[in-house]
Amino acid sequence: MFTLFLIIAILFFSVMIHECAHGVVALLFGDDTAKREGRLSLNIVRHIDLVGTIILPLILLSLYRMTGSGIIFGWAKPVPVRVGRLRNPARDYTFVSLAGPLSNIVLALAFASVLPFSMMVLKEQGILLSMARFISYGVKINIILAMFNLLPIPPLDGSHVLAYLLPYPLSVRYQQIARYGIIIVFILILTDTLKYPFLLADYLSRTLLGWMYSVGFLLGG
Repeated sequence: MFTLFLIIAILFFSVMIHECAHGVVALLFGDDTAKREGRLSLNIVRHIDLVGTIILPLILLSLYRMTGSGIIFGWAKPVPVRVGRLRNPARDYTFVSLAGPLSNIVLALAFASVLPFSMMVLKEQGILLSMARFISYGVKINIILAMFNLLPIPPLDGSHVLAYLLPYPLSVRYQQIARYGIIIVFILILTDTLKYPFLLADYLSRTLLGWMYSVGFLLGG
């Protein structure tokens, strides 16, 4: 039960930072909508999305408890961005979109960087193992969130990047499938197709943690 609470807490915190990052970058490029609507806040209640923050994670956690395997991810309520208020709408919205996944990558690196110091400071094996588990969840959840949101499925962040790169007529058609985005995501989950990017996320997480463990060992942990 504690493990599930820990996963949920890290997930909530990570998706909240993800959405705040979108709003902060939008503000830097001229759109203060998120700020005016109180979405540049660390109050998780302001960012809860019924499906992405509650229903989907609970379903995935239930499957995890029953099978012992699977993926756990979610999303928060998107911050409002008025693209027309950005100084260079098409280009700047690409940076706004990338800010969310980038924030998760930074969080993953931040979690991982704690490991070497934990190995140096914590000498009691049980406490060190608990901290290592916490760090591992933080790294893996954030890398999964980054990779999931970079998928080119409208309205995920990766789709905005691809839309910017495509020729305008093709980009307009591509963005029209956004209305079916959630359905596409659920189909990918049900057909187990999403396991491939998440297997890569798992590999990247293990590699990063392995590097940090080596650093901790070299530092005398």
